[in-house]
Amino acid sequence: MDWWYNLLADAERPREPRATKTSDELRPAMDEKTFQTKLANLMGEINTLPASERQKLAKLAEQTKERHTKMKKSMSDLQESLDYLRLSIKYLVFDLEATRRENQYLRDMLNSQDADGQGNDDADDTPMI
Repeated sequence: MDWWYNLLADAERPREPRATKTSDELRPAMDEKTFQTKLANLMGEINTLPASERQKLAKLAEQTKERHTKMKKSMSDLQESLDYLRLSIKYLVFDLEATRRENQYLRDMLNSQDADGQGNDDADDTPMI
């Protein structure tokens, strides 16, 4: 059961920025501000192109922006789901531990009754009042 605690502890640790692998190097992932800046720069450069090329590239840049927004929403939803899962697991582990303690307590009570001779024999035909 210790692996659950390790899993939960690992999930609560601050995460380091992820890296995306390129063909020749390993560099940190792009944050939101950098992405928006680079997208704005790209849109600015697209506006300087001739109209025939501008329309096609502007459409692609807009689609990229929409996909990025959808991806952020999906990641946010996923993080929320993971947080809920972690909380649910914590409650389940707590409940399991409480049930084990209660079962042990009840077993100890039964064992002490049997040891004291207070156990209920089924062979005894005397009616209980």
